Amino acid sequence: MRQLQGMDASFVALETRNSPMHIGSLLIYNPETAPGGFVRYKDILGFFESRMQLSRTIRQRLVKVPFDLDYPYWIEDPDFDLEYHVRHVALPKPGDWRQLCIQASRIFARPLDLTRPPWEFTIVEGLDNIPGVSPGSYAMVTKVHHAAIDGMSGVDLLEAMHTLTPDAPAPSTPDTWEAEKIPNAVELLGKSYVSALANPVKQLEVLAKAAPGLANAIKGLAVKDFKVGAEMVAPRCRFNRVISPNRVVEGISVPLADIKAIRRLVPDCKVNDVFLAIVGGAMRKYLLSKDDLPGRTLTAMAPISVRSKDEKGDMGNQVAAMVAPLGTHIEDPAERLKFVYEKTANSKAMTEAMGARNMTEMSKVSPALFMALGAQLYTRLGLANRVNAPFSTVVTNVPGPPVSIYSSGARLESQMGLLCLTDGMGLGHVVQSYCEEATIAFTGCRKLLPDPDFYVQCIRESFEELRDLAASEPAPTTKKAASGKKAPAKKSAPKKTAPTKTPTKAAKRKAAPKKAASTKSASGRKPAAKKTTRKASK
Repeated sequence: MRQLQGMDASFVALETRNSPMHIGSLLIYNPETAPGGFVRYKDILGFFESRMQLSRTIRQRLVKVPFDLDYPYWIEDPDFDLEYHVRHVALPKPGDWRQLCIQASRIFARPLDLTRPPWEFTIVEGLDNIPGVSPGSYAMVTKVHHAAIDGMSGVDLLEAMHTLTPDAPAPSTPDTWEAEKIPNAVELLGKSYVSALANPVKQLEVLAKAAPGLANAIKGLAVKDFKVGAEMVAPRCRFNRVISPNRVVEGISVPLADIKAIRRLVPDCKVNDVFLAIVGGAMRKYLLSKDDLPGRTLTAMAPISVRSKDEKGDMGNQVAAMVAPLGTHIEDPAERLKFVYEKTANSKAMTEAMGARNMTEMSKVSPALFMALGAQLYTRLGLANRVNAPFSTVVTNVPGPPVSIYSSGARLESQMGLLCLTDGMGLGHVVQSYCEEATIAFTGCRKLLPDPDFYVQCIRESFEELRDLAASEPAPTTKKAASGKKAPAKKSAPKKTAPTKTPTKAAKRKAAPKKAASTKSASGRKPAAKKTTRKASK
């Protein structure tokens, strides 16, 4: 039995019917690399069963302490049933991208059963009318409770359920898993009593560790290493209200090379700054159309992983948070990117001064009872409609593998991240990279974002504005020769985008810039040679 940490327990405390606290992905697979060119449901079950020992998350369930007097515990579920967690559905005809997003939204809106291991994978067949997706392909909608994983440990789970080659053998390590007995209420209350006695000592230890970080933060403010300004405080907007139980999910796929090319608009700019500027431009366009754009910039909460190498396989959350202004008050895309870069650099300096790891450790000693009561009161009193949210949205950057990976022999073609929402936070974004593509996906409350198609268009237009600026930006002029004259053969020319494995496609994108972003296909890459494959059958 292993007890949850404070941040993990907060996700359990925040769980409500309207706010299921799971995260996940929408994955698309091409079975042409699998034996026989197709994958059956029982093949997927067999593949997962052969690799369960690679992930601690798969067979562990939660046990709550009576009256929430202490943090819950993880135990090895004695009633684990793989077929309960791996489901199988099909889209109705014609099986297009919008239907897949609607199905993913419905699946993702349903809370997980917390009396079982808190995860579900749903195989979705019938993707017959999605541009760029090969016939016979299937999708998988994953849901894992946020108490079990953060973004980086979610990548570890993804790796456990995938291989680097389509014909990789099953792991040779023996599966030594053993079920545990479910503890009774008396045992749990006894453990909570011991924890209550030890908690004040733990709090003092954390405060002692946090003191140097607090001193560094005060010193940094004094010498102006960073600033705390009005742009760090989020104004209210339509997404910072009480949410409904219904969801919308959508997103676009763009060439990763274009994202890297946009970085050159601002010296030292990071890929994450580019994604933040794209999201800022999209939210500006959307809120302007609703006549609801605040005069001050909106902000995003950007999670920062503090997971060490030794904690790579651990469950739970090892993240801190950074506030990133999005520049929604700036119309010019290049100026917005510059603003985002400067403000995120300021926020990073502040986070480093305080110590991101210390921020995470402080969450581990919050009293469980007060945490649970606070979460329930916030929801039941509808405080999200009265109190300003600390930030306007979430933008989390989850780097994916740079090479193709396979599950049950099928090649992963594309992936989009999905997020949990809470009252006061009705829109969240996940940006991911995989091979040569980058995806910008969002999860929204359907009441607060009733037109996801339009918001997708806003994201696409925001990306294309920055991409076109990067393509037209002249390269730096060459240095003067030793004689003082300019080098005759060198002339100012537009910057070229970073090379990809398929330069011909990059050239086509340059010739027709409006088609660089994908349409409603989740796959930003065209599959190699399309061939007819048999559909998976149960």
